[in-house]
Amino acid sequence: MNPVHKKFSRRARVATGGAVLAVVALAGFGAVNANASAPATTSAAATSAAPARATTTSTHLTIDAATEAAQAALDAAEKENQRVTVAVVDRNGNTIVTLRGDGAGPQSYESAERKAFTAVSWNAPTSQLTERLQQAPTLKDIPGTLFLAGGVPVTAGNAPIAGIGVAGAPSGTLDEKFAQAGAQAIGR
Repeated sequence: MNPVHKKFSRRARVATGGAVLAVVALAGFGAVNANASAPATTSAAATSAAPARATTTSTHLTIDAATEAAQAALDAAEKENQRVTVAVVDRNGNTIVTLRGDGAGPQSYESAERKAFTAVSWNAPTSQLTERLQQAPTLKDIPGTLFLAGGVPVTAGNAPIAGIGVAGAPSGTLDEKFAQAGAQAIGR
């Protein structure tokens, strides 16, 4: 055999082998990349519909109704020259809207939310709940609650769907009066 031919042949083999490996590697990467971007398939069991008896439907206050209620409560307080914050929470205790009136104290924001949460959680005005503390004083230890007058529930079909809390007036009686004004404004 010719030594040049032998040398060329070895080089040719190495170059060809390298090229083949590069093509195989790129083809493999392309296949992996194509699989990564392909939509995932799920089994039929994972996508089966839940039977009606396994689900529930609940009623929620709309943002418009919550805003209307909060504004009515704030307006009632302003008519009596009170500086308050009003919070409206949904059935799950999530804040829908909060209005902080001009001059309301910094503590009133959190207090209003907690009063609203407490009212919707127990479906009762917080003034009534403060009386329950005499029989069950540890109720006040439940996170997120505030057992001071000023929170009222909003119901639909006797079920709580929202809570309105007011804080900042010099008495819980006034706070609750303003919260009640907000609740009464819903659906007028």
